[in-house]
Amino acid sequence: MRASPSPDADGYYRLTVPLLLTVALVGVFAFIQVYSVQSILPELQQDLNATVVEIGNAVGMTVLAVALISPFIGMLSDALGRKWLITASVFALAVPTALMTQVQTVHGLQVLRFLQGLAVPGVSVVAIAYIGEEFRGATMVRLITGYVTGSVLGGFLGRFLMGHLTEFMAWRTAFGAMAVINLVGAWLVWRGLPASRHFEANVRIADNLASLGRLLRNPALRVACALGFTVLFALVGLFTFVNLHLAAAPYHFSPGDLANIFSVYLLGVVVTPLAGQVITRIGSRRTALAAVAVSALGVLGSLSAPVWVIVIALAVAACGMFVTQSATMSFIAHRVTSGRSLASGLYYGAYYCGGFVGAWGCGIAYTLGGWPGTVAALCAVQAVGWLIAWRFMPGPARAPAAGAPCSGPPADR
Repeated sequence: MRASPSPDADGYYRLTVPLLLTVALVGVFAFIQVYSVQSILPELQQDLNATVVEIGNAVGMTVLAVALISPFIGMLSDALGRKWLITASVFALAVPTALMTQVQTVHGLQVLRFLQGLAVPGVSVVAIAYIGEEFRGATMVRLITGYVTGSVLGGFLGRFLMGHLTEFMAWRTAFGAMAVINLVGAWLVWRGLPASRHFEANVRIADNLASLGRLLRNPALRVACALGFTVLFALVGLFTFVNLHLAAAPYHFSPGDLANIFSVYLLGVVVTPLAGQVITRIGSRRTALAAVAVSALGVLGSLSAPVWVIVIALAVAACGMFVTQSATMSFIAHRVTSGRSLASGLYYGAYYCGGFVGAWGCGIAYTLGGWPGTVAALCAVQAVGWLIAWRFMPGPARAPAAGAPCSGPPADR
């Protein structure tokens, strides 16, 4: 698929349907492997003779790798380029995925999952920089929305495909099929993305390090990173160990059944655009406070026995987490005015660290207290997130006096 968009008078590419589809596929291929093992965790645990914590870390190692490399991949891309790095990273995801067809131990699985995570920021971080450079105005907004939608779809498809493939073939063979998907994806991305026209290499490491120092001292970014940590802690902890809960008595869910549960993840496609409207009206702080509270109610609702109640509870929890993430990113966009690419990398580093700690910590909680123990751990971390937003995110700016000039968004946005 070749997008073949033509540039406008200023040299920026125009929007075409093939281009929009290509950018959405970039989002799909960035995240299709990240959480793919969640729907088959019970089967992996049994076949690899793993403990709950070990099998939870099969999810956590990928997000740990994403966390470690995200702050630096932007600087690498600034020096070396965009399109080729995106394509190479999609291809690189296929290599450890293919090697999983030969894995025999849970520790081998963890190593390969870590290698998968190292490739993800080469797509996720660089794609946003590429879109920001090559497109302008409404075209840029639509492409970013398309990328985010593709990212949500990729997170869903990874879990959905692995679960249903494992219904018809061995899980090792299913990983081979997933590797082929990424190989095809690399070809589609290379063919579909237009060449960079506005990229300018920046190899001034000293400037980047100075910017890093300033950002680390920025209180708004520190607050956002702390809140983001709690968001992915809850998201990964919830959607990792609910699989073990539903695979056990009295539910006995199959991998296909577990894969279907992740359909609630698709709500992110609807909720994310709506969250933008809410944030515009009431601000990031109030949105985050409400969203974290709603998410915690959903987590508590998962303690109910009927499956249909659990599914609704998971949907409510997921929506709250998606909205919190949107509010936090909006807060960064308005409060961090320089070094935004590096700021995003630092935020995602903290965000994915939360996912790793969530997989590890909730594994311990599940081992000690089963699903109720996991829910208690999740709610405790969400309470911390709510307190961070309440105490450290600034409230809305006061309305100016009559006749005074008014410019810019409310302070908490």
